[in-house]
Amino acid sequence: MHLNQRQLFFDHLAQTSDFPLALEIDRAEGVFLYGANGKRYFDLISGIAVSNVGHRHPEVLAAINDQLDKYMHLMVYGEYVQSPQVKLAEALVETLALDCVAPSPFGLIDSVYFTNSGTEAVEGAMKLAKRFTGRYEFVSCFDAYHGATQGALSISGAEFFKRNFRPLLPGVKQIRHGHLPDLEQITCRTAAVIIEVIGGESGVRIPSAYYFKALRQRCTEVGALLIFDEIQTGFGRTGHFWAFEGVDVYPDILLSAKGMGGGMPIGAFMASTQLMTVFRNNPILGHITTFGGHPVSCAASLATLRVIRFQKLAENAHAKGALIKSLLVHPKIKEVRGQGLMLAAEMESFAVLKPAIDRCILAGVITDWFLFCDNSMRIAPPLTISEAEIREAVGIVLGELA
Repeated sequence: MHLNQRQLFFDHLAQTSDFPLALEIDRAEGVFLYGANGKRYFDLISGIAVSNVGHRHPEVLAAINDQLDKYMHLMVYGEYVQSPQVKLAEALVETLALDCVAPSPFGLIDSVYFTNSGTEAVEGAMKLAKRFTGRYEFVSCFDAYHGATQGALSISGAEFFKRNFRPLLPGVKQIRHGHLPDLEQITCRTAAVIIEVIGGESGVRIPSAYYFKALRQRCTEVGALLIFDEIQTGFGRTGHFWAFEGVDVYPDILLSAKGMGGGMPIGAFMASTQLMTVFRNNPILGHITTFGGHPVSCAASLATLRVIRFQKLAENAHAKGALIKSLLVHPKIKEVRGQGLMLAAEMESFAVLKPAIDRCILAGVITDWFLFCDNSMRIAPPLTISEAEIREAVGIVLGELA
């Protein structure tokens, strides 16, 4: 980074830690980022599960440019009929027309509310659950991350991130992800349970399908809504378009963001019309947004969805993930766990992992750890990564573990 540019970065951009990576990236293409000096970096984390179709995918760029030639923001959400929103909502609903062993009592999801981000999708879903059920209690999991706004932070699962922002929302209970006895804490006072199908920031934790069937049954019995947070797992990351397809359990509300936009900011919470109707009255405009469902972001998202579907990127993620697991063998690696291209390589401690991550970045591979699992390396490359690129990137990682 040029000295002046670097200094301006620290002088004028609000910092989120005392040790940002501070890499100056000049351009990006496919699975690679390129520094101002031309240095190439493998993006082995997809900007934290965002660039599922790679950076600047040509079909996404074409959709963006086409929409830019028509219009950008026109009106606050929900007032005008905007083709990019309508087409994307229709395509999302089509992905959700699934037969599940454990269905939602409200039927298939057929209504989409677009937001600007994942945390906004969480906030909207929380309001929807409270408004529909008339309850205010939420059940979430320890070591889960759902966002940084006050409602989303209230249900996130690490006191370290919450204690200095209290008081937060009352009525939040937390359970252990995948632990059947804890389901008893879901009662007739619970508005909703919000849970990741695969625990993301806990280090890629995968409960059994039986657990999710029991969770679905418990929610249905007590009248609590079941919210699946697929902000990190959705859009093909785990080998299914939606991770919940792998457990045969259908949610009442589904959340998406991150990989949804092909690099553009967008999120959504989705439910049946029966649920979503409560926002129409008492009060009118029960949930509103100015920029949610921005037409350019929606056009990019639709192109992303079509690339994933037509190029079978979700299905191919299984084989690519298996290849990474087979290659990532080293005495310092205790375990590689995950599904598709959502993987965690566990090591003895942060003291072992952090220097390896630093060396990988210097060698041209960007990786990371997890918020609530600092002894595991995050491996979540774009779904477009090739076998040759996998072999090269993993080879660099193994070399830097020595």
